[in-house]
Amino acid sequence: MASIFSKIVSGEIPCHRIAENAEFLAFLDIQPLADGHTLVIPKQEVDYFFDLDDGLLSRINVFARDVAKQIEGAIPCQRVGVAIIGLEVPHAHVHLIPLQSVSDINFERPKLERTQEQLAEVAKRIRLA
Repeated sequence: MASIFSKIVSGEIPCHRIAENAEFLAFLDIQPLADGHTLVIPKQEVDYFFDLDDGLLSRINVFARDVAKQIEGAIPCQRVGVAIIGLEVPHAHVHLIPLQSVSDINFERPKLERTQEQLAEVAKRIRLA
């Protein structure tokens, strides 16, 4: 069965796209820890991040780095943090989270509630950065 992320890749489920190429997609998390919280996924459905083949693993990190630079250009932050958890959705993904402090990457914190319009505005700012 296709994961929710595969349905996002296919366009079945809408998302706020940040960046995309033939292999990867970056889009805003709809339950962000911080404005600009972005998910980077391979378009190929692979459950566990460390099951990605060597080439794909290398390329997703380069793609994520480029997206992180876009986030830094659009969202005031000290750094963009990286988290790979892999328990929420059975599809490899990387969280890129704008950080002011280490507590900003605590996934037990309450998520921000943002409207679709607010998410669209954040996505636009990042794409233009």
